[in-house]
Amino acid sequence: MFKHVISIKDFSRKDIDLVLDQADKMLEILSTQGSSDMLHGKVLASLFFEPSTRTRLSFEAAMHRLGGSVIGFSDPSGTSVTKKETTADTIRTVAAYSDIIAMRHPMDGAARLASEVSPIPILNGGDGSHQHPTQTLLDLFTIRKELGTLKGLKIAMVGDMKYGRTVHSLCDALNNYGADFRFIAPDLLRMPDEYKKGLKYDEFSELDVGNADVVYMTRIQAERFADPTDYEKVKGSYVLTPETLSTMKEKSIVMHPLPRVDEISWKCDSDPRCVYFKQAFYGVPTRMALIAMLLGVV
Repeated sequence: MFKHVISIKDFSRKDIDLVLDQADKMLEILSTQGSSDMLHGKVLASLFFEPSTRTRLSFEAAMHRLGGSVIGFSDPSGTSVTKKETTADTIRTVAAYSDIIAMRHPMDGAARLASEVSPIPILNGGDGSHQHPTQTLLDLFTIRKELGTLKGLKIAMVGDMKYGRTVHSLCDALNNYGADFRFIAPDLLRMPDEYKKGLKYDEFSELDVGNADVVYMTRIQAERFADPTDYEKVKGSYVLTPETLSTMKEKSIVMHPLPRVDEISWKCDSDPRCVYFKQAFYGVPTRMALIAMLLGVV
């Protein structure tokens, strides 16, 4: 059993399948009972050094649904970080007050560092532009629930391939299942070579998703650009519209880790293939599964 959730690279296909099977059981609990008391008396520390809506709230909802409680912060400006406390010392301190830590941090590798000093499990809720493994696991759960399989799918990823930690992690995971990737991005935001190793893929600059089983849209992230003029060059590069949907297969899905800005028209929301809000909900049973597994109650 894994001790921390830091990178999807740490998970074998068997590990992933175990998590998804457990998430199915947690979804059943949510559907039939609404909650459980299996983690009564346990405390999750939610440490978000960077803004978040879905990741932070779904971690906290997951812990509450399991009968546990939550402490933490969503804005480091009110913590000792402003007094130059190191991330390592923050983790060591918070570990004395809790049983498990979920954290997001703007620095690549921060979660790995936290796991090296923490006596309790660490769940990486995103570290810089590096990895977002719990998002990846809920993405895989979404695909499996909506399409019935993860094997041999055609995956079109659209938008920010350079800084998008969600697509970096998802490529690593889906490669275990023989995925065929299509990376659609402006030249400034192409998928880095390090994430393409061992993949079956093509690269395009035009929005062509007609043969995809999964279209994974991403936001072009203004906050990742050192030079604002570079962002101005690529913002609004791709917009998914009902016309785009009309070219897609009937049995296919559109996903997005959210938040969206203008890359998916709101007119698409009523199409049953657009599952991004379901995807956000699936974060709760998936993170319930991870928390329960790390704390050894399932």
